[in-house]
Amino acid sequence: MNQKESNLPMIGGIIAALGAGVCCVGPLLLLLLGVSGSWIGNLTAFEPYRPLFIAFVVLLFGYSGWKIYRPVEECEPGTACAIPKKQQQRKVIFWLSAIAATIFVTSNYWILLFA
Repeated sequence: MNQKESNLPMIGGIIAALGAGVCCVGPLLLLLLGVSGSWIGNLTAFEPYRPLFIAFVVLLFGYSGWKIYRPVEECEPGTACAIPKKQQQRKVIFWLSAIAATIFVTSNYWILLFA
C-alpha cells in the first residue's frame, strides 16, 4: 500500500468530522465572519445525519490508527511504515487530525460557551 492510500482514511475522517460539525460550527463561523442571511439556518439540515458522520469518523480513525500503530514486522520493506522517521511523522499527523476531528464532532457541546 502506498503513502497516498494510507492517508485516505485520515482525510476521510477529517471530512466526516467537518460534516458532523457543520450544523453547529458552520453558522457560528459564518456569523463571526460577518456573513448573515436566512440560508444559514439550512446548515442545521445536517443534524439528523450527525450520528452517521460520527460513526464514520470513528471507523476511519480506528482503521488509520491500526495502520499506523501496527507492528513494524507487518510492513513491507521500503514502505512508509517501515521507515522510523516517516512513521513518526504519520503519528504526529494522525494525532493532530484526530484532535481536529474531536473538536468538530464535539462542537455542539462547547460551541454555546462562545455564542
